[in-house]
Amino acid sequence: MLKEMSNNQAILLLGSNIDPAANIQKALELLNCSLQISRKSNLWKTGAVGSKGPDFLNMAVEVKTSRKADQLKTEIIASIERELKRIRTADKYAQRTIDIDIIIFNGRVLDLNIWTKLFIALPVSEIIPCLTINSTGETLIEIVEKLKSSANAELFKD
Repeated sequence: MLKEMSNNQAILLLGSNIDPAANIQKALELLNCSLQISRKSNLWKTGAVGSKGPDFLNMAVEVKTSRKADQLKTEIIASIERELKRIRTADKYAQRTIDIDIIIFNGRVLDLNIWTKLFIALPVSEIIPCLTINSTGETLIEIVEKLKSSANAELFKD
């Protein structure tokens, strides 16, 4: 696949708790084949949310794309998830080889869990720490500090 010309910006969250380091690395390689990755967060280890499964590794990436958000999801992200054998079940908290979500597209927050879930907020805050929640005026980095009191995250070292 050739890299595309870009006029849209997206922040994606990558997560995995099945062979997570290898699957996130492979997802990054596949994303890099068709999108321009402009920034990456660190890789963070967090406890599974909603299940007793193994810990997750999560990271955020900023990409440039010519696609609209729905096209990015169906044409690039879904393809990568299929290639990495992502199995979707009725249990949205099930273990997974890879999960790639569009968190922000062209500055618009698409996943409001960014304000309440440390596993999303922390990696994204490394890319855009000054993102502000409209209802309170708090920045994402301030939200992260609050969320750290009730959830655990540690920098993943390979």
